[in-house]
This record gives sequence, C-alpha cells and structure tokens, in this order.
Amino acid sequence: MNKLFESNRIQLRSLSEEDAVSFSKWSEDGEYLRGLDTDFAKPRNTEFFKNQIQSFEDSTDMIQFGIYVPQNQLLIGFISLHSIEWNNQIASMAIGIGEAEYRKNGYGSEAIQLLLNYAFHELNLHKVELDVISNNDTAIYCYKKNGFETEGVAKEAILRDNQRFDKLYMGVLAKDWRMSKFV
Repeated sequence: MNKLFESNRIQLRSLSEEDAVSFSKWSEDGEYLRGLDTDFAKPRNTEFFKNQIQSFEDSTDMIQFGIYVPQNQLLIGFISLHSIEWNNQIASMAIGIGEAEYRKNGYGSEAIQLLLNYAFHELNLHKVELDVISNNDTAIYCYKKNGFETEGVAKEAILRDNQRFDKLYMGVLAKDWRMSKFV
C-alpha cells in the first residue's frame, strides 16, 4: 500500500492553481465536456477553475485528484469522489481525461482502480456510484471493466443533438470489488 496514489503509468495528486490553465483549455473541447456532464457545454476561463480548485481543498464532502503522467509531469485529467455521505459510507465518482491523446488508452481505468482502492481501503467507504449518458460507450465499458454494475436507468433524461438518451446509474460495493479480480 506504499503506492497508494501511483500505478505503472499515472499518479494521482492534489491540484494546484497552475492546473487551472489545463482545465480552461479542456472546457473548450466539446467532446470532453459532453462526455463528462449532462449539463450544457460552456467554456470557462482560468480564474473560474482557480476558484473551483481552491474550493475543493476546503470541501468536507469532496476529494479531487489530478491525473498526472509522471515521466513528463503532464496533467491529463481529473478524478474525484464527491457528494460523500460519511454517515452512509457512500460517494459519487467523476472522471475526465482532458488530454485527447490520452483517451481510450487505459489511463482512466488505472485512475479508477487507484481511486477505488483509496475509497474502500483508506476512506472505508461501502459504495461508490456514478451516472453516465447511455451513448458514452467508452465510459460504460471502462466502468464495467472496473466492477461497476448498472443499478438504474432514467429513461430519455438527456437531450443531445435532438436525440434522447438514457442516464445510467452505476455503482460498485466495496465487498464486491475486494472479491473481484480488480484488487
């Protein structure tokens, strides 16, 4: 467990104000934004992200990490536990790989494994959950590969390009994750 925040190819580290530049750049990438959130895409300036990063540091119900490639110290994305209910031992997860050339190459999966290990072994959470748009096949595959199961569906909850998509609710329990091949 001495490599709690590090795998073969990535490190999870706290974000700094300098990272706001990357987040601002990613906020101009429609593919990134539309896969990340169900809200409308909107570019944001560096100052917005500086304030957001500072608020993460002060939060008691959110833990956010930058996903870095150690060889070049490049920030390629983020992963977080948010809406943490300490009394129920449940948190929601969010992840985004902002650097396009690092998408679909397993970096997100490695970050998820590190985060779940942290969530279940360090924070003693019972469950991690998330939601995803049903047209995001890459993310759904990644989540299933890492132990998440579909728990519910909000039918036609998302409108994208004049098409309706379901919102899927997925989750993984600590006991199932520990007994799986993921540990």
